[in-house]
Amino acid sequence: MFMFLFLVVALAVVVAAVTLAVVGGGESAVLPDVAPERLQDPLPLDRPVGRDDVESLRFPVAARGYRMSDVDDALTRLGAELAERDARITDLESALAGARAASRVTMDKPAEGTEQ
Repeated sequence: MFMFLFLVVALAVVVAAVTLAVVGGGESAVLPDVAPERLQDPLPLDRPVGRDDVESLRFPVAARGYRMSDVDDALTRLGAELAERDARITDLESALAGARAASRVTMDKPAEGTEQ
């Protein structure tokens, strides 16, 4: 019997608290929309992205994971940086191969005016 009375009183307290919160709140008590959390420390725009930049990159958590726009922006930037570096490496390797080939031709070619 004691447990039943305790549950009835607890239920009455909960109903009263909810009623007061709903009725007493009015229009001004509605919580304002919170601005979405944004990426605080994005990748630097004034210099190439380094390993430390990628390791320190932390995305804010949204309702269902990470904000897709922040992750997409970071991945797009990293993809562009990697493509630029790959193109630079390819250019440097081809220039090096050309220089090596030219030095081999120069070394194999006898000097003019000398007889063999």
